[in-house]
Amino acid sequence: MSTEQTERPEQGDSDETATTTAVYVYGIVPSDVEPEEHAEGVGNPPAEVSVVKSGRIAALVSEIPTDRALGTPDDLEAHAALLDGTVTVAPVLPLRFGAVLTDRDAVAAELLEGNEDELASALDQLDGLAQFVVKGRYDERAILQEILEENSEAAQLREQIRGQSEDATREARMALGEIINAAIEAKRNEDTRRTVEALSSLDPMVNERQPTHEQDAVHIAVLVELERQDELEQALQELGREWEDRVEISLLGPMAAYDFVAKSDPGEGG
Repeated sequence: MSTEQTERPEQGDSDETATTTAVYVYGIVPSDVEPEEHAEGVGNPPAEVSVVKSGRIAALVSEIPTDRALGTPDDLEAHAALLDGTVTVAPVLPLRFGAVLTDRDAVAAELLEGNEDELASALDQLDGLAQFVVKGRYDERAILQEILEENSEAAQLREQIRGQSEDATREARMALGEIINAAIEAKRNEDTRRTVEALSSLDPMVNERQPTHEQDAVHIAVLVELERQDELEQALQELGREWEDRVEISLLGPMAAYDFVAKSDPGEGG
């Protein structure tokens, strides 16, 4: 497929005709994938999404003006929405937000042509799969009560500081806080293991993520067959009933395989 190149203005062109554009790259897909008519890219107004093809693979792209900075919340949302929408119909290798090349020819030459075998193989491996993110958050009162019932030292410290001023019980409060933090970390490790075990029948790939909140019980990304989403939801519902009033579980996805794809920048060779 022939590729288009941004026209360079002739010397003497006015500033109005010298607007410079670059090509934003969202991800890599099989060459038979075409963006839907309503697909929107980054920018305001949203850019039109197209593809640059090379052999068995293609890049999802849009043209952007070089004088506009990227990084608004809308840009980030548009980047993710395009990739996450694509994964429901075709495998996609997501690129990190902000991947920009000079023009469509550069996308073909620098990103696609030299990496076709590697990228095509990776797409084959992702065919039919999607990422989901499982998050669990402890109920603060429930987990504190659980810790106090299991740890006599924590219970004694709690009684020691009850009704006392903060200044008078500073050391006891610090000691109790350390015990609680250590206990939550241990429980998080065990509850993460229990979650992975509950999903084992789906044969997922699992990436454990760092907690984003001190009360996080579980934070994992799983790569599973898209057609087994119902089974994933059912397994988490059963786990939720087991942990009722203790952990609130949420599921995000389907989404592109951000946690399981190493290639993140244009021009990275394999």
